[in-house]
Amino acid sequence: MTQDSISRRRLLGTAGAAGAAGLIAGGAGAVAADRVSRDTDSTALTSIGTTSVAFAGEARAHGTPQAGITTANQTHGHLIAFDLAPGTDRKATAALLRRWTEAAREMSDGRAPDQDSSGIALDAGPSSLTVTMGFGRTFFDKVGLKDKLPQALSPLPDFSSDALDRKRSDGDLWLQLGADDGLVAFHALRTLQRLAGDAARTRWYMAGFNRTPGATTEPRTTRNLMGQIDGTNNPKPEEEDFDTRIFVPKGGDDSSPEWMAGGSYAVVRRIRMLLDSWDNLSLAQQERVIGRRKSDGAPLSGGTETTPVDLNKFAADGSIAIRGDAHVRVAAPESNQGAAMLRRPFSYHDGFSDDGTPDAGLLFIAWQADPMKGFVPVQRKLDRGDGLSRFLRHEASGLFAVPAAAGDGEYVGQRLLEG
Repeated sequence: MTQDSISRRRLLGTAGAAGAAGLIAGGAGAVAADRVSRDTDSTALTSIGTTSVAFAGEARAHGTPQAGITTANQTHGHLIAFDLAPGTDRKATAALLRRWTEAAREMSDGRAPDQDSSGIALDAGPSSLTVTMGFGRTFFDKVGLKDKLPQALSPLPDFSSDALDRKRSDGDLWLQLGADDGLVAFHALRTLQRLAGDAARTRWYMAGFNRTPGATTEPRTTRNLMGQIDGTNNPKPEEEDFDTRIFVPKGGDDSSPEWMAGGSYAVVRRIRMLLDSWDNLSLAQQERVIGRRKSDGAPLSGGTETTPVDLNKFAADGSIAIRGDAHVRVAAPESNQGAAMLRRPFSYHDGFSDDGTPDAGLLFIAWQADPMKGFVPVQRKLDRGDGLSRFLRHEASGLFAVPAAAGDGEYVGQRLLEG
């Protein structure tokens, strides 16, 4: 290997192996090595940092949605909700959304916003950064647009498994940020929070994570903190009815006005997993609760992870293969008159309670064209008969209207605020 081919990381590793005494004795050599590390064009270790996601997302049948809906799950996620400050009118709100939109565009391209001197994300590329913006139900009255409030944004019903902290629920404005680098994600969060200025105040904040790209030997469905493969039956963008289920049609519909065409609705739930209780179950018990094998995600009715679940299959002993309260049975579209949603969650861990139990679980984010036809009927079914529900506690909740992406020269929500 020639000296010119040695990467900075290799040099640092070699220096560490040689030890401090070697560096002191060979001061001139250390200077030369440093010159090589600075003057030689570096080769990226991976493509993670240089990967970018277009701010406007990919065009779909009903329009162009914001990024962060069909985007592959990133490693780091931040969810933050704001309430408009007293006295913030529609004009000031539009100015805030324009600031956010311009900054998000720049950061998604790997560029620092104007007047940003924080240095937090220096040396890193965009790392698949996405910023997604939405409006809560209370937003519309505050900016004098109550007549534009979508019917689909009606309050979610109460569920028996709810133990909601209202201070960590709802909000006028909502941001979802994701990136494959922790500093890039934090930089975006910090930038947008600062740009809120006096117009909006933070209502609540949550942080989550997913598996790092490349951590597995091949692409795999992610696992949650219960160790279960999570997301096998998610609707796929290439499916014929995907857009109908996930995005508001052109021109709007009975539940959504025209300004929401191409957009989607996000249900956000902080779901705490009662992991100490769950981990006390045997492997066989856990698999019966879910209805899938833990090792590879295959349904207990047989096959591989992607084999359709056979809800009518019986085991050799004559018992039903997937029991009546198994999660996959209760949540299946065929058990809910075809209701479906695109789940795009992050796991979270916020430390330990006084008794040592982990405060950990799922930041559940579900996307659909109409939550009253997607999330609500499925959650009602789960609330009544899901065996998994006794190991979960829903601690926060929110519902947000997420309009389509802003066009060139526009800001997110412009069709609502100025239409």
